[in-house]
Amino acid sequence: MKILTDWGFTREGLRHNSRGEYLVLLQGALLAGFAILPVYQLPGFKIQSTQLIYLTWFVAILLGLGALILIVKGLIDLGKNLTPLPYPIENGELIQTGIYSIVRHPLYSGLILAAFGWTIFQMSISHLIATAILLIFFDIKANREETWLSEKYPDYSEYRQRVKKLIPGIY
Repeated sequence: MKILTDWGFTREGLRHNSRGEYLVLLQGALLAGFAILPVYQLPGFKIQSTQLIYLTWFVAILLGLGALILIVKGLIDLGKNLTPLPYPIENGELIQTGIYSIVRHPLYSGLILAAFGWTIFQMSISHLIATAILLIFFDIKANREETWLSEKYPDYSEYRQRVKKLIPGIY
């Protein structure tokens, strides 16, 4: 398939994980696992107040909208540089504008935010643990990606100093 080769996937890469192919496969498995994970709430924990239920739903919706904005804007701003692999595409360029001027990995941030929003909506301990696992995974994947970006783009180091990795203004 042409789109896979355009993104940098090769048979050799899949055999040797030379461009982070295994991270992409693990990411797919983690996201699929999150989607089918049963909701587990603390035994005996039930929100009695209707107002508090609405508040948690409101917070979950805000987190979901924030996630949607990060993901859509990240995809638009990335444009032809998009690849699911952490290895940058051959003819790509470093994007530092738009949402990428606020956070270095908005797609990862959006997925984490969406997972956290779902966790709040469901009040699910199992999803809270899974969200923490996703945060750790995306931090590891971003670190690997940034090693390659630093090798390819000389000004990445300055960009890295200026813009936070996953949580705008914080981390």
